[in-house]
Amino acid sequence: MSFLEFLIQLDQQITLWINSLNSPATSVVWPFLSDTRIWFPAYGMIAIVAFWKLGWKKGLVVVLSLVLCIILTDKLSVLVKHGAERLRPFYDSNMLANGLKWPYGADGRHFGFFSSHASNTFGFALASSLGFSLNDKRHNWKPYTVGIFIWATVVSLSRVMMAAHYFGDVLVGSLFGMAIGFFCAMLGRLVIVKAKL
Repeated sequence: MSFLEFLIQLDQQITLWINSLNSPATSVVWPFLSDTRIWFPAYGMIAIVAFWKLGWKKGLVVVLSLVLCIILTDKLSVLVKHGAERLRPFYDSNMLANGLKWPYGADGRHFGFFSSHASNTFGFALASSLGFSLNDKRHNWKPYTVGIFIWATVVSLSRVMMAAHYFGDVLVGSLFGMAIGFFCAMLGRLVIVKAKL
């Protein structure tokens, strides 16, 4: 067995284990958490906090860096999906035969590597956390950081619960998202410093 085959098998086993934690009681929660539209009010509130705590100039730069982060993570993850062409778990008959829980139905999108949800949420989490903490030393942003990363983790794992992604899709997506989030936060910080905002 090659190392790549070992990683694929390990990924499948971890995915099946996480997915097995699903239950009829929780199965209604995961689609709710995965629906990106329900988080728009939260994004709006975070933007309001940015303007309120940082002032309109710094706040605008941080909000624009968050918008850039979401655009980059979303569009690049879609490009990788079509390049890698890795089928989602619910299209894998072997995964279904081994107990994959999939009560939701296909969504029409065949490819899952890597997770856009994980990329977007972890990118947003890191970019916003750094955007606040680097540009406002008056307030303690640790509670926000903990909360936003818990949110990103739960949303990302909901995709495994829904059998839409392997755990590896989520792991790679989260790491990619944080790399983009770091880049966008540093870019925003550079603009703020250079413009002396």
